[in-house]
Amino acid sequence: MNYGNYPDLSNLKKILIVKLRHHGDVLLTSPVFSYLKSQLPDASIDALIYQETAPMLEGYPAIRTLHLYDKKWKKKFFLSRWKEEINLLQRIRKERYDLVINLTEGDRGALVALVSGASIRVGFDPEKKGFKGKARIFTHLVKPCKTPRHTVEKNLDALRRIGLFPLPEERELSFHIPDNVQDRIKKRLPTPYIVIHPVSRWKFKCWPTSQVAMLIQALYKQGHHLVLTASLDPSEMKMMQEITTLCPDVPLTNLAGQIDLKELGAVIDQSQLLICVDSVPLHLASALKTPVVVLFGPTSEINWGPWRHPQARIVSQGLSCRPCLMDGCGGSKHSDCLATLPISQVLQAVRYFLKESP
Repeated sequence: MNYGNYPDLSNLKKILIVKLRHHGDVLLTSPVFSYLKSQLPDASIDALIYQETAPMLEGYPAIRTLHLYDKKWKKKFFLSRWKEEINLLQRIRKERYDLVINLTEGDRGALVALVSGASIRVGFDPEKKGFKGKARIFTHLVKPCKTPRHTVEKNLDALRRIGLFPLPEERELSFHIPDNVQDRIKKRLPTPYIVIHPVSRWKFKCWPTSQVAMLIQALYKQGHHLVLTASLDPSEMKMMQEITTLCPDVPLTNLAGQIDLKELGAVIDQSQLLICVDSVPLHLASALKTPVVVLFGPTSEINWGPWRHPQARIVSQGLSCRPCLMDGCGGSKHSDCLATLPISQVLQAVRYFLKESP
């Protein structure tokens, strides 16, 4: 056995990366694909992700094919669901992958690695969680880091486990926006403008709507054109309705629920500044290098904060309890560290980028 038990990667022809998680999680895997392609240029690299997260990796030159798992399958009757899942597994099996890397701790990714027949199977140590024998599926187990660590680095640990060590400059995020999407947004929005994306489907990560409305009013009085964005998620749309109702005299460009993820990327890319909470737009700003002010409450900026982005400012409170990594104080869905976050701190961070006097 060689030092580190690194496998021989010289003859790899086909690689599959599995990341069955949310949109932001998928975008944070992009350095894995780009570094693998730089080191193994002749290998084909595919991804298995949820269908709804496909825009995060579509158009990425390092990726050949996206295998998509539709969450709607879970709502089908037992036999119909298993027919869909078996068909997916059969397609993966037919590819004859040489290397499969499961970037989550989930059971489904482990089963995919097993069914694939790949000779090299990399996954995170389940630490006795999941089904019996799960750890034995993998030829190389990644030890989970016990201290706070950015999610990008956690993903890259899977490469380190097999002897691939990217340099800092080889760990950049990437998000592809088609030219026609950029042109469409350029024609639709007057510049310059500030994007405010104050929502998340997890409300405990959000600033109170009353505070957001006061921020909007303050920025409008300073002469800024403001663009609001949100997904079609019902909880996000409800929050946006509350926000716009609280500032009826401010002429806003409200794109909530009206644009897709590629268009959202273009809106952020062409803006002066993005103001958001811990959500997908933050990671898009890191990939696109758009200046961003991000509000953090119970979640950890060490794990999920701006990545390799010098034009980013984190706004949070230095409370002894944060980050608690809980869904609100005591699991209440209400985060006091955000509810009491003063608007003055946010405006100070905004002024840093807009070079305005207090």
